[in-house]
Order: sequence, then structure tokens, then C-alpha cells
Amino acid sequence: MSIYEVFMPALSSTMTEGKIVSWVKSPGEKVEKGETVVVVESDKADMDVESFYEGYLAHILVQAGDTASVGAAIALLAETEAEIETAIQQASSGSTAAKQEATAATSGGQMAQTTTVATPAASQNGTPSHSNGRIVASPRARKLAKELKVDLSGISGSGPHGRIVAEDVEASAGTSKQAATVTHIAPSQPAPTVTPVAPAPTKVAPPPAPTPAVAAVPGQVVPLTTLQNAVVRNMVVSLSVPVFHVGYTITTDALDKLYKQIKSKGVTMTALLAKAVAVTLQKHPLLNASYSEQGIVYHSSINVAVAVAMDDGGLITPVLQNADIVDIYSLSRNWKSLVDRARAKQLQPEEYNSGTFTVSNLGMFGVDRFDAILPPGQGSILAIGASRPQVVATAEGLFGIKQQMQVNITCDHRIIYGAHAAAFLQDLAKLIETNPESLTL
Repeated sequence: MSIYEVFMPALSSTMTEGKIVSWVKSPGEKVEKGETVVVVESDKADMDVESFYEGYLAHILVQAGDTASVGAAIALLAETEAEIETAIQQASSGSTAAKQEATAATSGGQMAQTTTVATPAASQNGTPSHSNGRIVASPRARKLAKELKVDLSGISGSGPHGRIVAEDVEASAGTSKQAATVTHIAPSQPAPTVTPVAPAPTKVAPPPAPTPAVAAVPGQVVPLTTLQNAVVRNMVVSLSVPVFHVGYTITTDALDKLYKQIKSKGVTMTALLAKAVAVTLQKHPLLNASYSEQGIVYHSSINVAVAVAMDDGGLITPVLQNADIVDIYSLSRNWKSLVDRARAKQLQPEEYNSGTFTVSNLGMFGVDRFDAILPPGQGSILAIGASRPQVVATAEGLFGIKQQMQVNITCDHRIIYGAHAAAFLQDLAKLIETNPESLTL
């Protein structure tokens, strides 16, 4: 007989706190193993949190609409119906969450061990961690490996710091089968009276109703949303990075002509631009790299993140993974799916935090030129302005009208220098101006 603490899980590597969107179960209701108990809003998505154990939801510590730090207890789960009253008494006496002083979350989405004797994460998901001789893999990779019967110990990770990601598992299995994200949260060993156990697998929640933007009222202070707070933290981090900007003018007549020809097949201009950037990055791996204290991190894949403004405030950057090798038609379908799910707050963490290069296109709003802020963990971001008709001198010495757009790249000056950025922009312009048809091959 036991009483378990349901912890606020770490749903992403940057998450420090979460907001309770809604409780699916009410106090006193029976909870089956693997059944959704609560919906939690992380930095950029709403996620179902499922129970790892069977029991009864005894008491809710954090109500819907309130926030809690990662690792904090948000509810009590009783193993038997007879223990519900005991759990309520413990909650009212403050003998539960207050004792969890050392609980934290690791970047892999697993709960760190508490001050009590803790059970390794491997006891919950069968997979160890590198930090103590075990394998580091993303939750999605673990789930996919289990489904495809792939041994993670034989895979070399391509993610940050050698972390195994879903693409590594797919490559090892020789398949592109998609799997849902499942995050395992490691529990602690039973204490004398209370056994701290974090909720286990998480998955993307069903589409919530759109959240309307809060209307500004003179004199009123409107609290920031969880997403806006995440953007604030990222922007503050960006201030510590020395950056520089390089601008370039690109003629888009050939690209515009191509777009008109293939637009009816579902191709978007965003996908075309992302594809052009990705193909150019193949020749300039330094622009796709990032800085670390150990040196320059050259990423094994080209994942182009594209900035998208959210209807209820904030910014998110869905990622077109392997954009250099995915065909333009599939890339466009992927982009539409990413945007739809981003605005429904259904993106999985790897779909918005795995970018290696970012594109921000304010040209669609008529902006001529702007400077973009470098995202944390990346080396470059490209700001794209609107394509407009310009009077230019032709090769024959005459005047003509051409469509031109201004692009401006922001780079981390610790690893990228002006000549590197200029060479990248020159090759990008050459591709767009003289051979955009290659983007459809």
C-alpha cells in the first residue's frame, strides 16, 4: 500500500515550469496505468501526462490555470481507495511536496534523483544514461527503438552532446516509420510513508480550442503567456553572444517564375526558401554549426527552423529536418503540417528545438529589411525581406525592372567571420538567381 506524488514533468530541455491546462481526472476517480491524468502546458506545446501506476487520484495540489516548477508535486495518487483520506490528510499537513527540496529535471526530460535513495532511470524505461555509464537518448528515440526492436547501445547519437535522436534509430533500423513521442519520468525509491513517483509517458494532447489574444486595456498589466516567457528567456541568453550582420541583395525573377509553375502542386515559398538555404549550407557547414565551450559543433544534419508568430502571442520555430535532402513537395507538406500543429500547440519538442539554422521571413508582411536575433544554440539566422520591383542596370548597359529582395544574416562572431557569411550569401544568391530549378530535383 502506497501513496505516490505526481510530479510536474520536464517536457523539454528548456522547460523550468509548467502550467496546468486541465485535470482529466477528478479527485477520487480510478486511474489506470497509462491513462491520461492531466494536460500540462510546456514552453511551446500542450502535452498529455499519463499515469505510470494504477490507483486513485486522491488530491490535486496544483489547480488548473496554476503553474509549478519542474519536479514539484502537483497531485497525490493513492494505490487503494482506502488510502485516499490518508493522502488528503498528508496534503493538508504539508508533509508531501515540501519535503522534495532537491528534485530537478535533466535536459533529457528525466527527473533527477532526490535526496533519498533513488532508482536509476533505467529501471523505468530499460535504457541507461551516459552520465553514469548509460545511454543518452531522446524520449521519442526510446519509444521508436522499442517499437522497431533496435538496440540503442549500438547506435551513435547525432543529437546535442551525442544524444541519440529518432532519426538515428530510423537510420539504424532502415526505416522512416514515425512514432509518437513518449517521455518517461524516473521515479524515486519509496520513502517511509510516501513514494515519490513522477508521471510517465507523455504524448501530444488533442487540439485545444484556440486561445484568443488578450485585448490590451489602457493601464492594465497583462501577464506573459508561457510561450512569451520562453521567448524572453531565449532573448536574454542571446544578449551574451557577440554577433554581426551582413546584408545582400538577391534578384528573385527566376525563383518567382518557378514558384508560379509549381505553386499548384502545393509548394510554398517558405519551403522553397528553406530548401535554397539548406542546399547552400551543404557547401558552408560552418554556417550550420554552433559554438560550445569545447569548440565548434558541426551538426550532422541540416535542420532549418522557420520563425512563426503565434496567434495568442509569442514566437515558435518549427523545424524542417534534413531540409537539404527532402524533396520540395514533401518539404512543403511537412511545413503545412508543422504550422497547423504549432498553432494548435501540438508540436513535439524535437519539432521545434532541433534547428541548426533559422530563417525569419518578414517579407510576407512587406518588410524591406531587418535584423534578426540569433537563437540560443545556433550559429546563424537569416532575415528575409520582401521581394519588390527595382530599377536596375542590365548587362547591356540599359535600365530594366527586376524583382529583388534584401536578406540579412546574423552570425555568432565567436566561430563565424564576415568572409564566411559573405561567401554563403553569394552562393545563396547564385542558386536563387541562376538555378532555382535544381531545388525541385
